[in-house]
Amino acid sequence: MDIIAILKADYQRFPDNQTYSIYADDVYFQDPLNNFRGVERYKQMIKFIQTWFINCRMDLHNIQNIGNTIKTEWTLSWNTPLPWKPRIAISGWSELKLNPDNLIISHIDYWHCSKLDVLKQHIMPIKPQ
Repeated sequence: MDIIAILKADYQRFPDNQTYSIYADDVYFQDPLNNFRGVERYKQMIKFIQTWFINCRMDLHNIQNIGNTIKTEWTLSWNTPLPWKPRIAISGWSELKLNPDNLIISHIDYWHCSKLDVLKQHIMPIKPQ
């Protein structure tokens, strides 16, 4: 199993058809808004994104494997289902820890911006580039 190739493909089609089999059943997930344990809960979070985020896109800028850790750098963007449909973007990075079976046991996301910065984008949308 080439976990790097799987992750690259998952990022390209995010949030659709994610490969959940690369995660341990009791994977720990954390981002600035959530923290929980379990692949089933992770699936629920992805389903929420699929349901409520419009034109969701995850751009992968870099991915590297160092020992039992994979680090990815990315930008997540979407349109929020408000009447003016603002385009929101969050850049950040993820640190994925692997167990000896090469399954992800920890997935921690970090943002380059604050939660307030994300909220402000709903009021003062970012300009398309």
